[in-house]
Amino acid sequence: VTRRPAYEFTKRVVDCILSGAGLLVLAPAFLLTALAVRLDSPGPALFSQTRVGRDGKLFRCWKFRSMYIDAEKRKAQLLQQNEMSGGVIFKMKQDPRITRVGKFIRKASIDELPQLWNVFIGDMSLVGPRPAVPAEVEQYTPYQRGRLQVKPGITCLWQISGRSDLSFDDWLQLDLEYIDGWSLGLDLKILVMTIPTVLKGSGAS
Repeated sequence: VTRRPAYEFTKRVVDCILSGAGLLVLAPAFLLTALAVRLDSPGPALFSQTRVGRDGKLFRCWKFRSMYIDAEKRKAQLLQQNEMSGGVIFKMKQDPRITRVGKFIRKASIDELPQLWNVFIGDMSLVGPRPAVPAEVEQYTPYQRGRLQVKPGITCLWQISGRSDLSFDDWLQLDLEYIDGWSLGLDLKILVMTIPTVLKGSGAS
């Protein structure tokens, strides 16, 4: 993708302002969510995982914990039940590793809110392809690695086009379409359209 310094600078400024404001305004919601997670199941309120950012750079991605603390160990036993076509990404609508509070915060996308911090410090953007884990990226073809040309984001075209109901190929195609046509206008459109999508819980898992 062609580097566009002026656009990228403006995008970064917008990311800093909106994510900083979001962290301040949502601080009470963060505290309540953290308390609910801790009371619902043993383990920390926050969960961090290594993800792949722009140009393959690794970073720690933060979320509210929505699964039991042994979720990664149990994943190997569930791989054959993967409902995401393409085999690269693992998804189950009735994933037994998800806690009771986890189901709610995933449905409402509350679990993703700590990523506002990732945006604020520059690892992510508000809008961009969702960050993948290294094991997924290792399976990418050279064409699929094209989604690593921009910073990953909290929301993108797939978020407003079916979310987890999409196949991996459809997901990938939407990411590449975003990268080909990225602009501040498109970012604003995606941000605005994300709100009703999240409120409806469309395609969330």
